[in-house]
Amino acid sequence: MTTTPLAAAAIAQLEGEGVNAVIGTVVNPAGLTQAKTVPIRRTNAFADPGLGASPVWHGFAVDQTGIAFTQQNSVVGDQRIRIDLTALRLLGDGLAWAPGSFFEQDGTPVPACSRGTLARVEAALAEAGLTALVGHEIEFLLVEPNGHPLPSTLWAQYGLAGVLEHEAFVRDVVAAAAVSGVAIEQLHPEYGANQFEISLTPQSPVAAADQLVLTRVIIGRVARRYGVRVSLSPAPFVGSAGCGAHQHFSLTNSSGPLFSDGAGSHGMTSKGESAIAGVLGGLPAAQGVLCGSIVSGLRLQPGNWAGAYACWGTENREAALRFVVGGHGNPYGGNAEVKVVDPSANPYLATAAILGLALDGISRSAVLPAETKVDPAALTDAERNRAGIVRLPNAQAKVIAALDTSKLLRSILGDPAVDAVVTVRRFEHEHYAHLNREQLADKFRMAWSV
Repeated sequence: MTTTPLAAAAIAQLEGEGVNAVIGTVVNPAGLTQAKTVPIRRTNAFADPGLGASPVWHGFAVDQTGIAFTQQNSVVGDQRIRIDLTALRLLGDGLAWAPGSFFEQDGTPVPACSRGTLARVEAALAEAGLTALVGHEIEFLLVEPNGHPLPSTLWAQYGLAGVLEHEAFVRDVVAAAAVSGVAIEQLHPEYGANQFEISLTPQSPVAAADQLVLTRVIIGRVARRYGVRVSLSPAPFVGSAGCGAHQHFSLTNSSGPLFSDGAGSHGMTSKGESAIAGVLGGLPAAQGVLCGSIVSGLRLQPGNWAGAYACWGTENREAALRFVVGGHGNPYGGNAEVKVVDPSANPYLATAAILGLALDGISRSAVLPAETKVDPAALTDAERNRAGIVRLPNAQAKVIAALDTSKLLRSILGDPAVDAVVTVRRFEHEHYAHLNREQLADKFRMAWSV
């Protein structure tokens, strides 16, 4: 096979940095990060034609053994994982990383591929004259290698003690991120004991999701150096803080930003208001993509800052959609934070769903409902009904059904991607819905860990 100039340049650069192996990752519909590795001299083959992968990669379940078989995801057939050479990053210790996408053997993109799906939505935005920036947040919990809780004698919510107790880990994460070209905005202890959050610099949609996956690889590697592991479960322990994967997004067209400098609510333009309305109206159907796992319902409760009510509000952390006003304190301008997203979601599909709903809202000039200026849980049922505030369900069967029957989400993501998500989530429900809350949290605490 002839090495392309791009591959040759990538190989030469990596060899100069002491790299001898390249890891390529994909994320499947259940939110699992999967990988293949090649020696550095096989980098060109990993990029084109790619490495073989069975269609069942799309059906691997979060219980570490199950496969959600379908006619499409069966033991018959083969696909190719191709890494994106333009996104190659150093990991250190002789390793490099690149994001991958699924292709058929003839080079045709696999419709169920999550990275390819997000690329299609990004292209649809461009065709409509829109560009998007997406900023990811990563909440995670440090635990023992066996998943048991770490001691937390010295800990306070967002406290300095958490930084000092784990200062070597924090320092090494920041250093490793710099080596890999990951732009960290901030890293701090979170509400729960031994819980941290990382905020990443906004990027274009596919690049932002790639950066999120790479950051998870980084924190997983650094944690191992200190004899601990990272839980990315939405609900690592019952009764303690859950982990979110909030996504911030903003939109711009030829006239400027849609969420800043406008004449509408809090500086939004009319198109900006319609984008927010589109996301808000589509949340019940999109829940299966954003937070549809067997344990997501344990996190999606009022009082958890998880956005259990489908409403929007400026800096309202109990609303499913928190609006952040542009200004001196927000140099990236106005943006919207979707709080219901959790780490069990495939980040590429979650972003595709959010941006696709925003584009749909703009295309039909959706009307933004009234802002919710208080904790929606503090309102009476009658007040919420009058305001059109919907409590998002935490029962997985309802979440799956809403996604499966949504013509809108199918038009945004495509039938293959929706079917793949529905299939793996139904597998979870059919096999594990009988477990109680503590059993669910215990069984799936490390399901999404890397």
